Amino acid sequence: MAFDGRLFAGVTVLAAVAEGGTFVRAAEALGLSPSGVSRAISRLEKQVGVRLLDRTTRSQTLTDEGRRLYEAIGPHLMGIEEAASAASGSATLVQGKLRVNVDPFFSRTVLAVRIPELLRRHPDLSLELIMRADVGDLVADGFDLAVRFGPPPEGRLVARKLLDTRILTVASPEYVKRRGRPATPHDVMHHERILFYNPVTARPFEWEFHRRRKSVTLPVEGRLLVSDVGTMLGACMSGAGIAQVMEIGIEKLIQDGLLVDLLPDWPDEQFPLYALYPSRRHPPAKVHAFITFCLESLSSRPHASSSP
Repeated sequence: MAFDGRLFAGVTVLAAVAEGGTFVRAAEALGLSPSGVSRAISRLEKQVGVRLLDRTTRSQTLTDEGRRLYEAIGPHLMGIEEAASAASGSATLVQGKLRVNVDPFFSRTVLAVRIPELLRRHPDLSLELIMRADVGDLVADGFDLAVRFGPPPEGRLVARKLLDTRILTVASPEYVKRRGRPATPHDVMHHERILFYNPVTARPFEWEFHRRRKSVTLPVEGRLLVSDVGTMLGACMSGAGIAQVMEIGIEKLIQDGLLVDLLPDWPDEQFPLYALYPSRRHPPAKVHAFITFCLESLSSRPHASSSP
């Protein structure tokens, strides 16, 4: 069968619309105008004989036929992209723009001070660190990878664990002096608690305590709910209440006596950190380089137990 260049061009545009969600985003990704994208889709629909997109003024959604076509062509387009990347050297050379969806707390406490080293190491790399509350849609939002705390989302993303960090229950010395120190997890219920918002569930994170095979879960109760770790730590150090925090961000605060680990004999609750990137057999070298950089940054911190 002869190669049909028009068909290939059409399905490429369809894939860009499916991943971007709108003609405008697809046009930006392909270097076309939105009207050019629209015409390409119309030609493809005429060529295959079915409607592939439901169009509104704000978005374009795949029909059932369009989704089946997109899912069938996706692996083939990805293979072509990988072959082109290998031919251009991006499979082995760390170069070009790397756009990372990164957890704000991880970026501030781990990455920020070491970014100059990464840029010195790879002079042909430009880096965009975009702080987001959640993963979102990496492909549609134009990200090469994400670095996020918590269980990885279901879907086509490749997830590589970078770290398991302990969850500590902490308070300021002033709070302990004023309200006393809980001796058991259940004693925490009699204290002021600072709750942290979970964007995935739109509810506060549960309070859990783990010691070997034993676990305790407390009802989520508290008068202060925050969605920023810096605010939570500031309120906790000011004596507003007890907080549950990741050890990775507070080692020095505990060492300097600004926070007290209240229940060190309940040390076994862990929270993971993952690098996430679109499913490809051969990710660009710049993605591997950034993941390696994250692992190096984590291993240089005190009390960090990485799990590459």
